Amino acid sequence: MSTASAESPAGLAAEQPVRAARPFRPALAGIGDEAAPDLGGQLAALARLRWNLLELRTVEGIPLAHMDDTAFARTAERIGEAGVGVVCVASKIGDWSRPATGDFAVDVHELDVLARRCALLGTRLVRVMSYPSGGLPGAEWGARVRTRLRELALRAEDAGLVLAHENCAGWAGEDAERMLDLVTGIDSPALRLLFDTGNGVAHGYAAPPMLRALIDHVVHVHVKDAVTAPDGTVGYVPAGTGQAGVVEVLRTLAEHGYDGALSIEPHVHLRPHEGSAAGQGDGADFVAHGHALERLVARVAELTDAPGPRGGAAG
Repeated sequence: MSTASAESPAGLAAEQPVRAARPFRPALAGIGDEAAPDLGGQLAALARLRWNLLELRTVEGIPLAHMDDTAFARTAERIGEAGVGVVCVASKIGDWSRPATGDFAVDVHELDVLARRCALLGTRLVRVMSYPSGGLPGAEWGARVRTRLRELALRAEDAGLVLAHENCAGWAGEDAERMLDLVTGIDSPALRLLFDTGNGVAHGYAAPPMLRALIDHVVHVHVKDAVTAPDGTVGYVPAGTGQAGVVEVLRTLAEHGYDGALSIEPHVHLRPHEGSAAGQGDGADFVAHGHALERLVARVAELTDAPGPRGGAAG
């Protein structure tokens, strides 16, 4: 587990500015069901932050691809009426609930559904993972993951989508070399990486060096921070106050000219992979975590001699 001390935004003042490759003006977004299970609550939390970008995972506890056509059409309509854009769809493809021994047709079907729905939502990014082993030995596990993601990437490319593999569950979830093996070996413009700043605390690796190895392939970022208690349990805290190295991650993004979005995933009440408070969120905590990220981005922008964040506006 990470043993780094908690970061202090105030302590950044002593750091030397480093000029960014381009102005660090990331769009700010949030995974909506971390704020509320219902779409109204998700949009209300964004409005309190004055952000206009949403990452969709579930509405009323139902994953986007599992919604019926009527419910999805109404969801898309309400998002549009609110003047909100969708920056990414967090799918279940290859996630903690779908081992490599499971029925691949389920993932193919989900991608087919999302291809149609992403077109209506105006987004190209679909979050995926790389399958728990399901008991397969390492070599067979890796081969099966490569085969599946290669096929999915071909389908995504045909549909104009980009699959963003997250450093989370699966064969490549905790290993930078495996993630690079996937994106360079499959060699498709439709397969890139999603970097989560906080997953390393729970999984025992440091985020900043992992990001430096992957930075050229990262198209989307989830922001969370965490601390490990003496008993080994992991708790989630506002960005910049934990052990995940969020400040260093943001500086690396700034210095490499990252121009994608930062999407908050506070994990205070909703942790789907743990089954905790399924279908619940917390609007107040979501907003507090959003403001914490705004402060960090503004400070990192200052340190890298660049303007501050776009305040959630699509760029």
